[in-house]
Amino acid sequence: MRIGILTGGGDAPGLNGIIEAATRTLINLGHEALGIRDGFEGIYNRDVVPLTIDAVRGVHAFAGTFVGTSNRSGTEGREEEFIKAYKELGIDGLIVAGGDGTFRCLKGLDHDVKLIGVPKTIDNDLPGTDATFGYDTACSVVSEAVDDLRTTATAHKRIIVVETMGRTAGWIALGGGMASMADAILIPERPVNLNQFKTFLKEKHKSQRGIIVVTSEGVTLEEGVERDMDKSGKSVMVHDYGIGQRLAQWVEKEIDWEARHIVLGHLQRSHPPTTTDRFLTTAMGIVAARLADQNQWGQAAVYKNGQIHPVALESITGEPRNVDPEHRWVKMVQALGIFI
Repeated sequence: MRIGILTGGGDAPGLNGIIEAATRTLINLGHEALGIRDGFEGIYNRDVVPLTIDAVRGVHAFAGTFVGTSNRSGTEGREEEFIKAYKELGIDGLIVAGGDGTFRCLKGLDHDVKLIGVPKTIDNDLPGTDATFGYDTACSVVSEAVDDLRTTATAHKRIIVVETMGRTAGWIALGGGMASMADAILIPERPVNLNQFKTFLKEKHKSQRGIIVVTSEGVTLEEGVERDMDKSGKSVMVHDYGIGQRLAQWVEKEIDWEARHIVLGHLQRSHPPTTTDRFLTTAMGIVAARLADQNQWGQAAVYKNGQIHPVALESITGEPRNVDPEHRWVKMVQALGIFI
């Protein structure tokens, strides 16, 4: 068979691991692998690249995606065009690594397009899987940043606010903040009680030179904040500037403690994948290739109970898997005396 490999939506550390593992496994099973360039745009433009073992060898160690990605093209209103382009490529099926937006675009096309899915987002908020690749790497970036920034916060007697990705789910802030034992962690799922937070900071001010606050970008300080929809269909806040800057300004006004903010942004996406994410993507790529080899289309390779399992593709779409406000990690953070 000729199997296309497509990466859609935002990039995530580990995408290249999926590409390398799936390509090597497919070829070793006697199939041909083709890379679809730049997500759905590669389908519409009939833009593919042959994938060989020599071409992909070692790419697992790098961030980004070897074949490129894009979140600019969807399928709504273009379904017939997409199916026609797919058929003209002469491929027998697709292995797609993407998030909710990617698979939502492909929903309903499965009668004409054979699919194997691999759930992908650094936000760790897709349903149907216990964890998504790229999340561990993103948490490592956050924890390393907090470790580094703590020294300058202490040196200058400042509060430093570290803003992470996470518009609707606080997994990155929670995981990275817990790993680095930040002083406070703010996530969208636990609305901030500003009076309690002010009391906490004032107490810390009496005995501690510096403070590190880790906050998800989706956290709000105000009631009734206007929200809008982004390109992927997720709800986002409408602000002239981010929560990190707003929170630092609030601290200086309410606590009279010098504050600075850092927005980690795409650094969380661009770091080489950790060993944990390499293990995960190697296993997922192998399972995805084997599912294609066995003609088990309409399946997704997900991480469940410590192993990679095939599940129905529709199980990884739907409402985001947010942090339970009483999650065991929240309890661990509270046990450490961290404000959350």
